[in-house]
Amino acid sequence: MLQQTATKPANALSFDLEDWYQVLYFEGQISRDEWHKQETRLGASTDKLLDILDEHRTRATFFVLAWNAERMPHLVEEIHSRGHEIASHGFAHQLIYRQGPEVFAEDLSRSLRILRDITGQPVKGYRAPSFSITRESAWAFSILMDHGVEYDSSVLPARRPYCGIPDAPRGPWLLCRDDGRCLIELPPSTFSILGRNFPFSGGGYFRLLPYRVVQWALRLINRAGLPGVVYFHPWELDPGHPVIQIRWSHRFQHYVNLRHTERKLNRLLTDFQFLPMAEIHASVQVRQVAKISSTNNIQITTDM
Repeated sequence: MLQQTATKPANALSFDLEDWYQVLYFEGQISRDEWHKQETRLGASTDKLLDILDEHRTRATFFVLAWNAERMPHLVEEIHSRGHEIASHGFAHQLIYRQGPEVFAEDLSRSLRILRDITGQPVKGYRAPSFSITRESAWAFSILMDHGVEYDSSVLPARRPYCGIPDAPRGPWLLCRDDGRCLIELPPSTFSILGRNFPFSGGGYFRLLPYRVVQWALRLINRAGLPGVVYFHPWELDPGHPVIQIRWSHRFQHYVNLRHTERKLNRLLTDFQFLPMAEIHASVQVRQVAKISSTNNIQITTDM
């Protein structure tokens, strides 16, 4: 079973290391060809985040966008030197189902190579941009295994316009190929009402919901003997980053309650115990097993 203290079960804490202009909603206004022209605020916001983690004596996983790592290797070195895990968020922050297998394999390989060169350590974990491993892009799991990835955190077990596998397990699950190779999926946490799953554990969901709802949902998961998986971005601690004119729903989701993120994060780190994803992966007991077929269909086969 998952290791825990006498009072607080262990949960997984993660950060997607993206700059403010690299989010999905800004693609129409800021193309990847223009990323290098933007004001970077990633160093300052990440330094602030690292200080908060030090204050709470908490270690986390940073899913690093390797485009940033290539330009700011010192930042990745600093994160690693403070005891945090470095995992991959790919290189170019493209939705998986828009890439295709060959492009995805190259993007993944490039990101892993850059991160290994900086840290000198193998990369165990991966998270797809915008949780974009869906049933359409289930072929990505085999490519992750081919590249030695041990755990993934890319499947949102809820319905969203651009991602999600709503009927996927809400807790950690094991995915295996016919050749016996496997990886563990550590999905972002959701709660369920009337058979429908709702995200709460990071990003705009965390910022929008009252803290007591987040606290209740995470405690509910822990009482079931499961680790919560929460996620943030450094730009969420930077309410002064530029405002981009996008459609109102996306603007709301991106900018809502940014000025409250730091306070709510501090409270979360006080109320719950967190570990890096790799340590949760190494100790968690999975309860469900899925198989991926040669035609890239996913089928849950066992309740453990």
